[in-house]
Amino acid sequence: MKQIVSILDGNTFLVSDRRGDVEPSPDTPTGLFSFDTRFLSTWLLTLDGERLHALSVDEDRSFQSRFFLVPGEPTHYLDAKVSVIRSRAIGGGFTEELTVLNHTREEVEFTVRLDVGADFADLFEIKDAAIRKQGRTTATVGPDELRLTYRRDAFRRETVVTTSSPGDVDLAGITFRVRIGPHDEWTTRLHVSTVIYGSRGEDIRATLPLGGSRSPADIEAEQNELIAKAPKLGCDCQPLAGAYRRSLNDLAALRYESIALGVRLMAAGLPWFMTLFGRDSIITSLQVVPFLPELITPTILLLAGLQGNRLDDFRDEEPGKILHELRYGETAGFEEQPHSPYYGSADSTPLFVILLDEYERWTGDADLVRHLEAPTRAALAWIDTYGDLLGTGYLWFQTRNPDTGLENQCWKDSWDGISYRDGRLPGFPRATCELQGYAYDAKIRGARMARLFWNDPAYADRLEREAAELKIRFNRDFWIPEREYYALALDPEGRQVDALTSNIGHLLWSGIVDESRAGRVVEHLLGPRLFSGWGIRTLADDQGRYNPIGYHVGTVWPFDNSLIAWGLWRYGFRKEAGQICETMMAASQFFDGRLPEVFAGYERALTEYPVKYPTACSPQAWSAGTPLLLLRVMLGLEPQGEHLIIDPAVPDGMGRVELLDIPGRWGRVDALGRSRGPHDSDRGH
Repeated sequence: MKQIVSILDGNTFLVSDRRGDVEPSPDTPTGLFSFDTRFLSTWLLTLDGERLHALSVDEDRSFQSRFFLVPGEPTHYLDAKVSVIRSRAIGGGFTEELTVLNHTREEVEFTVRLDVGADFADLFEIKDAAIRKQGRTTATVGPDELRLTYRRDAFRRETVVTTSSPGDVDLAGITFRVRIGPHDEWTTRLHVSTVIYGSRGEDIRATLPLGGSRSPADIEAEQNELIAKAPKLGCDCQPLAGAYRRSLNDLAALRYESIALGVRLMAAGLPWFMTLFGRDSIITSLQVVPFLPELITPTILLLAGLQGNRLDDFRDEEPGKILHELRYGETAGFEEQPHSPYYGSADSTPLFVILLDEYERWTGDADLVRHLEAPTRAALAWIDTYGDLLGTGYLWFQTRNPDTGLENQCWKDSWDGISYRDGRLPGFPRATCELQGYAYDAKIRGARMARLFWNDPAYADRLEREAAELKIRFNRDFWIPEREYYALALDPEGRQVDALTSNIGHLLWSGIVDESRAGRVVEHLLGPRLFSGWGIRTLADDQGRYNPIGYHVGTVWPFDNSLIAWGLWRYGFRKEAGQICETMMAASQFFDGRLPEVFAGYERALTEYPVKYPTACSPQAWSAGTPLLLLRVMLGLEPQGEHLIIDPAVPDGMGRVELLDIPGRWGRVDALGRSRGPHDSDRGH
């Protein structure tokens, strides 16, 4: 896989190689994308017909990059008589300033060529090469302008490339014939506009508050304004400080403007998931709410507004169900994929209830809880009706759409993510263990909201009774006595799917684990089969389908580990929670402070560094949220009425951790924790 460079502004992003070039690739989604469409698939620079090579790449900012290039093979670097700088910035489309520098004492002539192409591929078409485009692309040439247009019935997308310097424009690119004096330079400014046409022939993004296109200064100002609102971290642990800064920058960069509502939402992850996801967006919100609560409200409102209200097999939609994924591309528009929106997740609905309650506990926004009473009740009702496919009191999943729907509708949603210990795959429907934990927590939290805000104590009593019954039932049916851990799932016959997985850590977070069994669960989580030294694996290394580089069958997911750490904290295992915090921060150093979506599950002693997963999203929202949630765990932050409880347990050797101006219903407060070191007599303050 090629090394890539990415810049982004919300869900508009550009992925190139280290030279700044874009070429169609079978394994990497390179190109310029916006709202699920690739507007550039070719952007290739040559000098006198020769490809360039990178000396250095400046990619410190999420929305800008610079490439320092020379012609020829690496052996020619020292003799280079000319160099090239490509400076680019993104914002709706993108702008590239191209500079050729002559380092000799003589005048020189060059032919600068930029090959340009747009396949207007939908992201799903890139994932599945068997899908063929149904529309037609045309190219038209104007004065210093190349216009590429794609049409399929009323679906129309357009890429417009302009240059500030005169060039010979043809249907496949632009050629510049330049003459540069001694120690002089030549520059042109290239601008690429992306147009998403609506039904009346207008660019639909032009009607949004931000207009669909922003300058780098505007992007930087907005990101800085958001980051300035976050609590200030002071600490002795540089990996933690670096990961926190990187997380805030990435969360700011992943915000995009919804076409449907014109509000700012967080995209789930670059490159495949640059849109709203129910599960991902909710978990990211849970991680972020103690730090930037203003990011959360638009997500909650949009998820409630798009809640399922009918039976639609194609979209896996059911009344009360919270969406899984919202897409804007061609395959969704022509219903070749069920993603506008798609409801194929069984966990987003209980997680929605959990998020609303957690948000109120931090912010005191009782009005929002009252405003969303009806959709929250509908979500709770879905758990017991459509969610309980077999009428057993458990939350199950089975797609209504066997052709294009998701088979696994839990967070481990790859085809082999749910298996027995020996590697066999169970039938459908499936009831994974963490879904039952989420349902339990949703009922407990729903009861709290009913009692405090909806004036319905009878409903609250009923929800609490149902939660208690679910906990008893779950601990009877999912516990495997001979192995002393909870089954990954139940199969359609009610038999235990007995693989040992990280899912049991989510049970601690939800609170459904019997206190008497929590210690054994923790021993499994931090034992050698699940814990790699860099984090907890998705699947234990002695299971039939274990693969350290398998997407959900042996890799380490930072967000997964953050929820597990939260669960360990909830059950009082503070040292063990700190162990996960320490290993995640140690791993972040090998990714320049940015935890990726996922990395390999190899033993730490074997590799001495966390091995990259080849197609991991980076940045990804719930990985960016991981350091924030781990900070909450280390400092023991928990809202209680109008106060914030602070009970730190900082891992040994991490030193001082100070978080200032933590926002909430209490105003802003500070938290300080300190680890035990050779000169420290206590663990925290």
